[in-house]
Amino acid sequence: MGRIFWTGMGSTFLALGAIGVLLPLLPTTPFVLLAAFAFARGSPRLHHWLETHPRFGPPTRDWERYGAIAPRAKRLATALMALTLALSFLAGLPLRLLAIQAACLAGAATFVLTRPDGPRD
Repeated sequence: MGRIFWTGMGSTFLALGAIGVLLPLLPTTPFVLLAAFAFARGSPRLHHWLETHPRFGPPTRDWERYGAIAPRAKRLATALMALTLALSFLAGLPLRLLAIQAACLAGAATFVLTRPDGPRD
């Protein structure tokens, strides 16, 4: 795949991450990490910009170097997963869908919570 493809994918993921800053139910961090992955393959300049960005840089660097997620981000992610499930329940989704959603969110929460916290500053 070419540089244009990866740069386009990185731009798309970064845009979704930026939207996630404003919309609480759209996750920001996974999209920023996907953008970093794509930029690393398509645009070293944009990858460097993302790594040195004051807001997106620290979690991107922690993930790329240590596979780490900050404790605050872990708490926020799991709280939003729980809120999503609660809202789905309150919305009256069928039990089968709630069970599938609960299983997926439990898997995601387990993944997030089992990542290292990263380096201590």
